[in-house]
Amino acid sequence: KDDTMIKIYNTFTRRKEEFKPIVENNLGIYVCGPTVYGMPHLGHAKSYINFDTIIRFFRFSGYKVKYVQNITDVGHLVGDSDDGEDKIARQAKIEKLDAYEIAYKYENEYFKAMDKLNVQRPSISCRATGFVYDMIETVKDILNKGYAYVTPQGNVYFDVRKYPKYGQLSNRKLENNMSGERIEIADDKHNPEDFALWKSVGKDALMQWPSPWGNGCPGWHIECTTLGRKFLGEKFDIHGGGIDNIFPHHECECAQADVVNGHLPMNYFMHNGLVTVNGTKMGKSLGNSVTLTELFKKYGAMPIRYFVEQFQYRSAVDISDEGLTLACKQFNKLKENVNLVRNITTEQKEITDPELKSIYQAFVDAMSEDFNTPLAMVELNKINKIIPQSLNDHEKLMEINKFITDLAESVLGLDFGEVTKVEPKEEISAEVKELASKRWEAKLNKNWAEADKLRDQLKTMGYVINDRKDGYDIEKI
Repeated sequence: KDDTMIKIYNTFTRRKEEFKPIVENNLGIYVCGPTVYGMPHLGHAKSYINFDTIIRFFRFSGYKVKYVQNITDVGHLVGDSDDGEDKIARQAKIEKLDAYEIAYKYENEYFKAMDKLNVQRPSISCRATGFVYDMIETVKDILNKGYAYVTPQGNVYFDVRKYPKYGQLSNRKLENNMSGERIEIADDKHNPEDFALWKSVGKDALMQWPSPWGNGCPGWHIECTTLGRKFLGEKFDIHGGGIDNIFPHHECECAQADVVNGHLPMNYFMHNGLVTVNGTKMGKSLGNSVTLTELFKKYGAMPIRYFVEQFQYRSAVDISDEGLTLACKQFNKLKENVNLVRNITTEQKEITDPELKSIYQAFVDAMSEDFNTPLAMVELNKINKIIPQSLNDHEKLMEINKFITDLAESVLGLDFGEVTKVEPKEEISAEVKELASKRWEAKLNKNWAEADKLRDQLKTMGYVINDRKDGYDIEKI
């Protein structure tokens, strides 16, 4: 852990910038959590593995991290709109459960899946429903400052025309921000692009709270502004989420938060790329999401993490059976080699071997350059190739074990499981080796009868000869 400069791609500025924390050696990060209305899928795995690896690298680099993640269990309407049905309420009707049961059920499934992927729990995980009264205070504040209005139906909307900086994150011009691009426009808005801070709901809605504007529930965007401020203060280091959140979710968040705090609260905005299935964005609402339960059954959890980390967090990942099958083979080979090392030693020592030192540094440099996991994986694969050649060098194995512990496990979050005993290969006797050598000689001299006779003799002794172009292997039957 050294004074490596970490560079981050900041969505605000569209360029990589040196990370400078507000408080030295401390990191406050808020990442948008899941909307809990269905089984977790590969999209969730990619997003939260990405941010988990980023946070792990900050911790490895000596930072104390406070990681806040919300659980959206109310207010996220179908189609990310301000009109229509809440995603959780809709699922509740389908499953004939109430909305709270749905939210708790899928929140549990989400954390179970994340645990299998070795994604560390956030420092604070907060359900939106636990902080509705804080959100009401935020809405009151925006109204008092003149940036919102209440409609006769009891809805409260943010007045985008009064906030000239709207579009600063997504680089959209106001005339391109028409809500109608995405959804039917609620008929009580002053302007089509205005967005909901508070929504009035029907008498029979289970999720509703009293407010100065009548019973209702918070809009989708207000929760992150409120929770970020509550747990990280008016100014924090990083806000993260998926690239699909840039508009409308994070754009609306920026507008609200700027009004409430008098400035934008986050210094850096980070967005991870999406998962596509055959080139199409994946999502439950699109009907093409692959659940993690299915993937775990087919490939196991760690190969999925290994697969995701072969791509830089900002790039899209196209899911294919070939890609996951290959990742499975690669991870299992790495796991096998790590097991070989730990059969010989579980100790670690500081790395002094020049080759290992250079690979270690290259890994850290790759991660420091906007968390470039594909390049870091290249360095890990070099170690994977070195292991079989180093099994007789105890000192080197202790250094390799340090690399595995520090970087493959602590930073990339790969879990190689318990050490399993490798049975030593039985030593082949001098007699068998001599017979095999004579057979090879006979074969080279095209003395086929002699070669066959020796092969049969070896077979009766319990050995089979596998010929290669440049020689042969002796294998115990």
